[in-house]
Amino acid sequence: MFPLFRKNSSSNLSTKLCLLLLLSECTAAWALPFFSTNAPSSLDEQDRWLSTPSEVIHRSFRPTPPAPNSEDRAQKDRVLILTPLKDASFHLPHHFALLSNLTYPHHLIDLGFIIGDTVDDTRAVLDAELDKIESGKQDKAFNSCTTVLQNLGDVASQEVAARHGFAAQVDRRKKIAIVRNTLLQKTLKSTHDWVYWRDVDIAESPDGMLEDLIAHDKDVLVPRPRLPDDYNSWQETPQSEAFKERLDTEVIVFEGYSQFKTRRRHLAKLGDWRNNAALEIPLDGVGGVSLLIRAEVHRKGILPKFLARSSIPPFTFFVTDQTGIDFPIKPVDHQIETEGLARMAKIAGYGVYGLPNYVIWHFDTSEKEGNLHETPAWLWPLLGIVAVAVIVLGLRHRKWSLYQMPELRQLGFARSAKVDQKGLVDVTPLSLEANKGRMVEAPTMLKK
Repeated sequence: MFPLFRKNSSSNLSTKLCLLLLLSECTAAWALPFFSTNAPSSLDEQDRWLSTPSEVIHRSFRPTPPAPNSEDRAQKDRVLILTPLKDASFHLPHHFALLSNLTYPHHLIDLGFIIGDTVDDTRAVLDAELDKIESGKQDKAFNSCTTVLQNLGDVASQEVAARHGFAAQVDRRKKIAIVRNTLLQKTLKSTHDWVYWRDVDIAESPDGMLEDLIAHDKDVLVPRPRLPDDYNSWQETPQSEAFKERLDTEVIVFEGYSQFKTRRRHLAKLGDWRNNAALEIPLDGVGGVSLLIRAEVHRKGILPKFLARSSIPPFTFFVTDQTGIDFPIKPVDHQIETEGLARMAKIAGYGVYGLPNYVIWHFDTSEKEGNLHETPAWLWPLLGIVAVAVIVLGLRHRKWSLYQMPELRQLGFARSAKVDQKGLVDVTPLSLEANKGRMVEAPTMLKK
């Protein structure tokens, strides 16, 4: 009556459940280009963001250079430290405390900040910290500081779920890319050798970090942020390359979300802080928590000036307001912002590396909505369907058992019968003589 479940029903059920899960996995990957919630913003809105005016405030501190104590090149390069700010008043004092502890010569360091769409007193706190430097209250003053003010109309909440939820990522990351590019364009000078992008909410980092990173002499380099859900630095794998081939060209992939099962190797999962801190590994994507970039990459990049506005592929992917590599808002190999920069740098022939054993600590270590550690939204409905299917199949199998074996149940020795693979019946000596004539029929019924 139910031929699929008459033999080895438990194994059949397991097989069907596995097939169901596999089907859901394949269907989700296939449907992603068509049903992804990370649809790009309208071109008009992007143009409005790009055309938003900015105000620039420059301060020169003119520190007195210390007496030269080293001929090391790392003590001569000029470094530009850039930090985007939004509702960052809580973190700024600690940020400046960490900067002041840097052992790299402060007179070779220029600072750059951009403040946008903030609702707290970020600007007032920043000005207060800069006033301390300008008044000489700090022993080692930086060379200068440039503050850029630009509002993109981003009024999104700074709560963890609002900032890091999957649905908010496209617009959020595009705006961050625009903000980074504006800050870069307003601050980068021909005298700078390195650009160090640093988030304001870093909790702890080595005082000699700049010397350590510059000593590697890499074009693009990231340490490993100690943050459970920071998956923006990664290596491609054969599985991730195959995953990308199934996507529409305009789909933007974000790491750390259950909606994208890329199977990439994440820097956050590689390495150990107790091992060799100088170990380098090649990367294909980078995050911006702590990111050192050779200034030449930003300044020169891959485009000659006459191609900076070209519409000839593949240059349409790299059209910016400058001729170097910045943070793209259009997908480059399905990536934007910092990961898009890494893809552009790799295409241009620059080296992109990570330090899996060199760790910095980040304030925000709480897991975000939609990351790899969250239960996928589709899993609970699927488990409900599977549970219903198991119950239905179990009831059907029970009905079949009751229908097929009434004679065994009537015999009175059904519970003590053990049937081996050959269909033999081992019966305890309960009324054997009384049922001797009926014993022959039992194996026959079990084989049906």
